[in-house]
Amino acid sequence: MNVAFFITPKSECKYVYDYWTMRQAMEKMEHHRYTAVPILNKKGNYVGTLTEGDLLWKLKNSGDLDFRHAESIMLKDVPLYTEVKTISVDDEIENMIDTSLSQNFVPVVDDFGIFIGIIKRRDIIAYLSRLMKNMSKQDTGAKV
Repeated sequence: MNVAFFITPKSECKYVYDYWTMRQAMEKMEHHRYTAVPILNKKGNYVGTLTEGDLLWKLKNSGDLDFRHAESIMLKDVPLYTEVKTISVDDEIENMIDTSLSQNFVPVVDDFGIFIGIIKRRDIIAYLSRLMKNMSKQDTGAKV
């Protein structure tokens, strides 16, 4: 099995573009109730993950910036404080699991850095839970 089994494809993901404004990103995140979303450029490359914390720090550190003025700040100008690591669609399952330990989702890119989807930590945990249950059933069956 490879990581492709776990991918939520781009067509089913929510993301923002680096040429969007802070306000556009905040509205999308609020609408979908997300605390973090991938950021893509015009070519579809993954460029980072925007978090609520990034937006709050930008507001705090920008003096008189408020929600009304957030329309004038481009996402390109918002520092990202958390490095969210990507994996390749050809990566090993072990690397996917290791990467997911410190982030809620793992962005997946192709060989050219084009964003193709995400792997949710919840999906990995659900898969591992099913594996453990199946192993437990096999162990119980062998003892009977």
